[in-house]
Amino acid sequence: MAGRAPRACSEIVPVPNERIIVSPSLNRDGSTFAGFPICNNVTSLDADVAVLGVPLLSPYPGHSRYNCVSAPGAIRRGSVPYAKIDHYDFDFGGELFAGRDIRCVDCGDAVIGEKNFSEYLQMVTDTVRTILERGAVPIVIGGDHGTTIPVLRAYEKQGPLCLVQIDAHLDWVDERDGLREGYSSPMRRASEMPWVSSMAQIGLRGQGSAMRQEVADVTAYGKSLLIRAEELHEVGIEAVVDQIPAAERYFLTVDADGLDPSIAPGVGYPTPGGVTYYQTLNLMRGLARKGKVVGMDFVEVVPELDVSNLTSQFGARMLLNLIGVLAHNGYIGA
Repeated sequence: MAGRAPRACSEIVPVPNERIIVSPSLNRDGSTFAGFPICNNVTSLDADVAVLGVPLLSPYPGHSRYNCVSAPGAIRRGSVPYAKIDHYDFDFGGELFAGRDIRCVDCGDAVIGEKNFSEYLQMVTDTVRTILERGAVPIVIGGDHGTTIPVLRAYEKQGPLCLVQIDAHLDWVDERDGLREGYSSPMRRASEMPWVSSMAQIGLRGQGSAMRQEVADVTAYGKSLLIRAEELHEVGIEAVVDQIPAAERYFLTVDADGLDPSIAPGVGYPTPGGVTYYQTLNLMRGLARKGKVVGMDFVEVVPELDVSNLTSQFGARMLLNLIGVLAHNGYIGA
């Protein structure tokens, strides 16, 4: 169940390092993700799960880009229908959180303010690192897929881990218009992190930023399992889970365009044939059987392109599903 409010988050104390100040920039009505209590200071966080908004927009020059900055707020609003976590949930055969006392908080958004892009990335890393040091599982809401880069940097002392990606695209570009830390490059940058021991990239289809050279580069890297969406639908998610590299820890990054447009239409580049709701849920279950999922991000939602808030609502439900999977497998709560 929702359980008690985390103790330390009820008190506001000074933050010693200005780089890890997080703004409580939630929705105008004050709503938080799934009604979780607000944590105003991550340095005093006392929780099992911490939700963090990272409204990052990669500053590629000269490129028109749909705006993902408003996605954290939209997904918080999308979580409202699913906040009844003490009700019976047919996808879990009981309460979503398994009747356990799961302490969840919403840390608000890490906002860029007057910082330059590099400083903002460092602030995100510092914030996620502090959440990890406080013993909570970070659930990050982007922002575009550049979000994953500073988030994964926070796991330097939490590895080794296997990075599992749901995405239509490879995201392996080394540099684009002088930027190496944008939405075209998260998997390339992750491959350079020694604590990322392996990868699985699931749902690949259609055309994206990848050229033949990027495909050759990921093949030469040799530690990333590539699963095309067509293959996923042919063999099933259980067979795909079996192929994912063994690891004690997994981080899951989900690009909304990796999902099928029927459940996630609010993206910049919708592509038919994507990953379904139950494939996503059963991927989480499979990872939890293989090891512990130590964090997740959900990125690339464009609220202005959404249809009846489907993408935001699905995203909220998906994030809650991960908490539920962790609870049902005994990784969090009491």
